Amino acid sequence: MRRLALVIVLIALGGMAWISWDLYRPYRAYSGDQFVLIEPGTNALGAANLLVERGVLAHRWPLLFRYWLGRAHHRLKAGEYLFDRPLRPVDVYRKLILGDVFLHTVVIPEGSDRFDMARVLHQQLGLNPEEFLRTTEQTSAIRDLDPRAPSLEGYLFPDTYRFPRSVTSAGVVEAMLARFRQVWANRIPVEGRPPCANLHDVITLASLVEKETPSPGERPVVAAVFRNRLEKGMALQCDPTVIYAARLNRHPLGPITEDDLEIDSPFNTYRYAGLPPGPIASPGEASIRAALEPAAVDFLYFVSNNRGGHLFSRNLVEHQRNVARYRREVAALRRVTAGEAKNASSLAGQRGKSDATSSSKPRVKSPEQKTSHPRSLPGAGSRPRGGKGDSSHPGRSSAPSGD
Repeated sequence: MRRLALVIVLIALGGMAWISWDLYRPYRAYSGDQFVLIEPGTNALGAANLLVERGVLAHRWPLLFRYWLGRAHHRLKAGEYLFDRPLRPVDVYRKLILGDVFLHTVVIPEGSDRFDMARVLHQQLGLNPEEFLRTTEQTSAIRDLDPRAPSLEGYLFPDTYRFPRSVTSAGVVEAMLARFRQVWANRIPVEGRPPCANLHDVITLASLVEKETPSPGERPVVAAVFRNRLEKGMALQCDPTVIYAARLNRHPLGPITEDDLEIDSPFNTYRYAGLPPGPIASPGEASIRAALEPAAVDFLYFVSNNRGGHLFSRNLVEHQRNVARYRREVAALRRVTAGEAKNASSLAGQRGKSDATSSSKPRVKSPEQKTSHPRSLPGAGSRPRGGKGDSSHPGRSSAPSGD
């Protein structure tokens, strides 16, 4: 009996010694990076088995032994973990109890709207787009900043974020709103704001500026154009508001047509005077500053210059001249690209590849088509509206336009 007890003790001591040795022995049986997702509700045994299966652990017992010793004070945390080098079981244990989960980098570009964000977050984090959009319709979180906000549009600050895969829509929204508050409070101090600045109007105007031009130097000038038109009671006639109105109705637009300008939405600044009911996208800091301090200019119109910028004018005659110039340049570009396409077609024919013509022919936008903004929806750029001489739509012939 004593011998049996002694054997049992020796086996136990040997097992303890082996576990202790293995607990501090680095191990790796996978190549490259190994991502392991531990689902909520997974117990220690399930987690250990999964880590063995993925090659992170050689055996489950060292991890379970360490977990058993500290189970009164620590619990393994669910989440997505990255393993990229050999680790000791004790290091794996620490990683799991600390919740050192992998954080995904998510970039929200300036000028993104809620629908853009929903798509990006779905692609990169697997978030449900509809759930995210529903969350952004709840404005209680910014009631102190903007009691009139129809949604969180404009206040989800565009930036680079790092989120775990387990993050919820509410968690993403909370982080983005906190970033907006930080930028507004620290980078745009109270003394730098004009008296009685209305945050609702500032962010709404900034969102229009953001969607109209990608050029930081032009933003104060574009803001001034909109401000001047508001002061004169002129319709803003801002193309991106038409795009946004369509998006709210879940009817994305391509290049804007005359019929699109008749969309019945308070966001459509062709049909409704003044600023839209709220922001149409998330402006960056530069556009917010531009809305707070527009340039001291008296321009009322602008149109694309075909080089990523705009031509500004003070009256309709100047604007019509700029529009004519824009159309001439587009027509010239069309002739050049058509010639290149013809040459490419001839060359393809000589090589016996008659089907290469369509693939080599560049796509050219018509003079009436919008030049897309790099950070906007397809087609949400500049469409020359002016100089048509349409007396039945005087506002339409005097609209500012941008990319």
